[in-house]
Amino acid sequence: MMKKPVHPGAILREDVLAELDLTVAEAAKRLGVSRVTLSRVLHEHARISPNMALRLEAAGVGTARSWLAMQTARDLADERAAGIPNVTRLNPVA
Repeated sequence: MMKKPVHPGAILREDVLAELDLTVAEAAKRLGVSRVTLSRVLHEHARISPNMALRLEAAGVGTARSWLAMQTARDLADERAAGIPNVTRLNPVA
């Protein structure tokens, strides 16, 4: 079984904000979002939205595409862990 990808909020918290010595309040102000909004992402209670990804890109912290790719990898892992629903294959009729 594959290891679950790290939530992008954890990367933002540990590798970006900590490295830049920024508080949540200061980072939120610079990104133009509320402290609560950013805190929810950093504590893995909310996803990186396309809007947040664009804000991070504009702030010089990676690309929007990379943030969304990390979030998608995490979302897919969560769905796989929850179990694949019972489906029937969509084979063409012969």
